[in-house]
Amino acid sequence: MAQLQDSPNDLDQAVPALPTFGQAAWLWLKIGCLSFGGPAGQIAMLHHEVVDQRHWISNRRFLHALNFCSLLPGPEAQQLATYLGWLMHGAKGGVVAGGLFIIPGAIVMMVLSAIYAIYGAVPLISAVFFGLKCAVLVMVVEALLRVGKRALKGANAYLLAGLAFLSLFVFGLPFPFVVFMAGCWGLVAPYAFKAASHGQAGNDEEALLDRLMRRNPDHASHLARSAYRAGLVALALWAAPLIVLLPQDGVFADISWFFSKMAVVTFGGAYAVLAYVAQEAVNLYHWLSPSEMLAGLGLAETTPGPLILVLQFVGFLAGFRAETIFHGLWGGVLGALLTLWVTFTPCFAFVFLGAPMIEKAQNNPRLTGALAAITCAVVGVIANLALWFGLRVLFGEMALWQWGVVSFEWPVLASINPPALLIAVLAALSLFGLKLGIVRTLALSSIAGLMLHLAAAL
Repeated sequence: MAQLQDSPNDLDQAVPALPTFGQAAWLWLKIGCLSFGGPAGQIAMLHHEVVDQRHWISNRRFLHALNFCSLLPGPEAQQLATYLGWLMHGAKGGVVAGGLFIIPGAIVMMVLSAIYAIYGAVPLISAVFFGLKCAVLVMVVEALLRVGKRALKGANAYLLAGLAFLSLFVFGLPFPFVVFMAGCWGLVAPYAFKAASHGQAGNDEEALLDRLMRRNPDHASHLARSAYRAGLVALALWAAPLIVLLPQDGVFADISWFFSKMAVVTFGGAYAVLAYVAQEAVNLYHWLSPSEMLAGLGLAETTPGPLILVLQFVGFLAGFRAETIFHGLWGGVLGALLTLWVTFTPCFAFVFLGAPMIEKAQNNPRLTGALAAITCAVVGVIANLALWFGLRVLFGEMALWQWGVVSFEWPVLASINPPALLIAVLAALSLFGLKLGIVRTLALSSIAGLMLHLAAAL
């Protein structure tokens, strides 16, 4: 791993070397394989690895990139990995970072989708996933605490995060509107929201990339041309299946068009679009049932990678049940691959076409203020998602509370799930108390879920 070896005397003369492409690729693969916990947990893992652990990226630059990615449709954690990969190794680094963030989870989801489509729910596998889901809840809470500590600086930041949470949880306002209003606040009052000092990696050590960019201010500009080229290529790759399939009629044309539309409206991640996807996929296209949609979400929540991989499950079942020359297992695989293609190629296009301009705006106070405000709002969004997820893991029934414009769901206390609570407490003890780390916590929780299932079967 690349280290900072400069002494104080040669600090300004030495040119720091970035980690090699291979070193970075191994890290992206590790993150892709362990990126459980939805966007909150994934962003926290990225931050831990590249900011806290390796000091490749400064905290401020990380949050600056996160602010931009939070504005984009699609999975912000995967787009953030693409952005950081581009900053270090150009377009190829962005493709590898973003691709490896998706591929492990997509492979797992492909296998699980096939098992579900052929055999239905398998109790032992469901028990393992149940344990993982309880652990994911604890990871999301840990991620919220970590990201909030980094992003919230000052009373205005906490106020905005709280308002964002209430806007979503209590008033049900749409995510894009909340983000837009937060950005307007930061644009009008650019100094109302503080950020970490530019060169800090989360402690007193200057981040490696920031040292490089301080000595070579044109680093991002040199990478811009390849980013624009890669962005245009991604747009062409996105359009290719649409051009080929749309003139035809059938399920694969429907998949390419429907999920291409999803790719440009998924602001706020998977939860923000699930209601629409469920309505269209269930009621209009009849690809799956409401219970199967929930099963797909459960699979996506307990596999690595973006939660939006639930769309891959929908595409698999659509292709699996298609009455075409491609049906059954191969039809499912084709439907899932087509869904992945039209869902994620635009994500690369958005990052590569926008990141160079965002890097140029690092020192623009109004844009920086707007992005910092958006980061504060995103903390509230993560808190809302954490609560939404946690209530559904720990309780079997939810009741709707409504009074005027105030409307929110609250659990029926009698419906608490004792096994889920037990595993969540075990995961919290493992992660916070014993500090066993993510991998051991997930393994311990999955074993606990399996043991509880076997005990109940006796």
